[in-house]
Amino acid sequence: METLENSELCFPHLFNASCRKPKRSQTEAVVIFILLSFVSLLTVFLNLLVIISISHFKQLQTPTNLLLLSLAASDFLVGFLMCFQIMLIDGCWLLSDRVCVTYQYFAYIITAASVGTMVLISVDRYVAICDPLLYSTKITMTRVQICIAVIWFWSFAFQTMNLGDNLIEPGRYNTCIGECIIAVNYIAGLADLILNFIVPVTVIVVLYTRVFVVAVSHARAMRSQIAAVTLVTVKRSEIKAARTLGVVIVVFLMFFLPFYFVTVGGEDTVINFSTAAFVIFMIFSNSCLNPIIYAFFYPWFRKSVRLIITLKLLQRDSCEANLL
Repeated sequence: METLENSELCFPHLFNASCRKPKRSQTEAVVIFILLSFVSLLTVFLNLLVIISISHFKQLQTPTNLLLLSLAASDFLVGFLMCFQIMLIDGCWLLSDRVCVTYQYFAYIITAASVGTMVLISVDRYVAICDPLLYSTKITMTRVQICIAVIWFWSFAFQTMNLGDNLIEPGRYNTCIGECIIAVNYIAGLADLILNFIVPVTVIVVLYTRVFVVAVSHARAMRSQIAAVTLVTVKRSEIKAARTLGVVIVVFLMFFLPFYFVTVGGEDTVINFSTAAFVIFMIFSNSCLNPIIYAFFYPWFRKSVRLIITLKLLQRDSCEANLL
């Protein structure tokens, strides 16, 4: 009986100090392992394709694609962070408390940077579609690079303040050995909700609503045959952008809302992997979908993938290839 009870502990030799493993069948553990491993590998692979494409082919190095590169870089890192989630399938954290806090600290930073980059993408598309004549002067490579740097610095600084207590004393909120818990103060959680979710979502919705209105007006002009030929060309891209708008916003809200509901659910929200595994998985899965939503709809991406897979990018002057 004692042996059976010890087998349910994360660290049997520590007896009462050890956390207990959650009751989970072997079949369930295998399914979870396969699912997480697949999502992790797919996230790394898809975002790596985006990174290589934009970094290698000069024709793709535009302000818009630079934003996609930033988003792909953050999602690429998320794919690696999922390895830690895979380690927790049996419900036990086998590494140190400092590694636990560091893992979640970087997860917070990357998530905030990803959301910020999505806002920049919405601004870029708004200017391109609603004010195309001034796009080249308003949206430049230098300005985009500065905005990306600001987003990443803000994410780093804010999350350092948000998780300061956890960083100073790792494991202070653990109740037993084998647990990985961070605590977010209610005020800090509320600030995170407002600054890293409500404000970005509001900006995205407002800007894309304007894009949708412009696209609809152009579609009506095309049906009435009032628009000029040059306007028809712009109009088609706008309609395509409006068509993907619903997918972008719905997926973003669906995958991020559960997490923010959890973080502000009480006066002091404690996040552990046993109770928050689902919302963490939702956020990670969104990183797998981002390259599909933002990149797979572009013909140039399909062309670059063919060149990468066939290793033609290793040929001389392949970076000059015509992909548009």
